[in-house]
Amino acid sequence: MKQTQKKILVTGGGGFLGSHLCERLLKEGNDVICLDNFFTGSRSNVLHLLDNPFFEMMRHDITFPLYVEVDEIYNLACPASPVHYQFNPVKTIKTNVHGAINMLGLAKRIRAKIFQASTSEVYGDPAVHPQPETYWGHVNPIGIRSCYDEGKRCAETLFFDYYRQHSLRIKVGRIFNTYGPNMNPDDGRVVSNFIVQALNNRPITIYGDGSQTRSFCYVDDLIEGILRFMASGDDFTGPVNLGNPTEFTILELARQIIDLAGSGSSIVFEPLPEDDPRQRRPDIRLAKERLNWEPRVGLGEGLRRTIEYFENLLR
Repeated sequence: MKQTQKKILVTGGGGFLGSHLCERLLKEGNDVICLDNFFTGSRSNVLHLLDNPFFEMMRHDITFPLYVEVDEIYNLACPASPVHYQFNPVKTIKTNVHGAINMLGLAKRIRAKIFQASTSEVYGDPAVHPQPETYWGHVNPIGIRSCYDEGKRCAETLFFDYYRQHSLRIKVGRIFNTYGPNMNPDDGRVVSNFIVQALNNRPITIYGDGSQTRSFCYVDDLIEGILRFMASGDDFTGPVNLGNPTEFTILELARQIIDLAGSGSSIVFEPLPEDDPRQRRPDIRLAKERLNWEPRVGLGEGLRRTIEYFENLLR
């Protein structure tokens, strides 16, 4: 056993980001507990890790207390796509708020360092572009997206109150649009939607006129950013933006996916959903300065890897 081996809890470890994080933590020689209720996560994302003696999979819902002994906690548990988090909005709020309280309580009891997977959605439909961490956001507190947006904002509040009141070692990362292998083909996210539609030669559905913008970060880059953040000094709590600052319109994304997939799909336009942000792009100057981190995988290369994953999955 390595001297540097840590015991690490990853909530939401069966999900898209969580499964990649579990794999990376194991590669670095850690003992990993993957916790998930598998509402949106998938056992298939982590099945290949079960033979590793330092990997343990636990079915649990973080809205209920948990008692384990670990050195670090990565709190990633929460449905992250509108289709899933709007399916049961009350449950989404409970996962964000009760889940944060339970994980913070655990971290306080065992004096563990804890990372919170926050989101760019805390900025809402932003009036400032690109979005720096100092921007407080423009969020509808009673809209159909509020269960996620306001739930994550409340979780950030809880993390900083535990930091101030109990001197807890916290890290709050605001994650922008991320894509790559292990995405759920039915999660309703724009990249997975477009790829599945393109590979099946079905019309690609764009909501609105396609001029709204997003920034897409490949999953390997995002995980590297999270790990650098967690390894940084305890004085750097965040929040810190983690995402790719290169901006694309949704129409540009659709056309690139059609081209890379060799698809015959057409493009159709539907009304824009309520409270859908018009633009989203992270200001990552803080991550560059404090973590020496910035994304390295371009959209074309990342989409090629993701399309290959979905080709194998659909086959």
